[in-house]
Amino acid sequence: MEVDGRQIAITHPGKILFPRDRVTKSDLAEYYRRIAPLMLPHVRNRPLVLQRFPDGIEKPGFIQKAVAAYYPSWIRRVKVKKAGGQVEHVVADDAATLVYLANQACVTLHTWLSCADDVEHPDELVLDFDPSRDNDLASVVAGALTARELLEELDMPAFVRSTGSRGVHVVSPLDGKQDFDTVRAFARRLAEIIVDRDTGRFTLEAHKVNRQGRVYVDINRNGYAQSAVASYAVRARAGAPVAVPLDWAELRKKNFRPDAFTIATIFNRIEKVGDPWKDFARRRVSLRAADRKLSRLHAA
Repeated sequence: MEVDGRQIAITHPGKILFPRDRVTKSDLAEYYRRIAPLMLPHVRNRPLVLQRFPDGIEKPGFIQKAVAAYYPSWIRRVKVKKAGGQVEHVVADDAATLVYLANQACVTLHTWLSCADDVEHPDELVLDFDPSRDNDLASVVAGALTARELLEELDMPAFVRSTGSRGVHVVSPLDGKQDFDTVRAFARRLAEIIVDRDTGRFTLEAHKVNRQGRVYVDINRNGYAQSAVASYAVRARAGAPVAVPLDWAELRKKNFRPDAFTIATIFNRIEKVGDPWKDFARRRVSLRAADRKLSRLHAA
């Protein structure tokens, strides 16, 4: 496959990665080639965490953080500090890298919330609404809408993304001036207010057995070296669903599902609505003013 002027060999192109849907490795590579113009603005210049399934999604996969020694030299890398040393992550700045990773049976890409040239300071804040019950989508939607309302009270932009799995992410773009500890503490206070507004629906209890059926408001992705599923990444689930940036109005539709769009349907959607997050990077804000407003809300 020729991508960005590079010839990338797709080994075993007919290997089935999604058995129920007959999606092959070649199909996955072609998807990432086609989606690259929309996906790259959301993943470029970020350390990646790779979720790979060499024998298909119905067999055990693994998480890869460190770049393999055999990866070609043209793929960008970034070294980051980790406990006990450092790890060299892949950075996907071009379509060729996305296709190369697909050939490695990398089904899902997860991105850091900070950029490769300043890994200590996140430029995204993420609230992850994770249902305890598969049929409690209404509470997931209610949680996301509550988060939007709260962020707007703080004069912060709010974007929503379906995860391609069971939940949704509410994401606010930041100016990258605060460190992870500051952003995570801010996210924690946001989550506490969301829970206080409806304790019957939402919880901060990480252990599922203790949630009593409530939606978990997860703020843990806002820590150093943590990651979130990338926009337009494929999920390792039947149907090959995709994590999709949404317009807020879509969340209110009766037929909304976080796994509704797949690699077979996403391009029809894009033709109709484009990318609802196209101005995401231009909406970045500082936490300083919002922090003062949040402190008053939190105290109340």
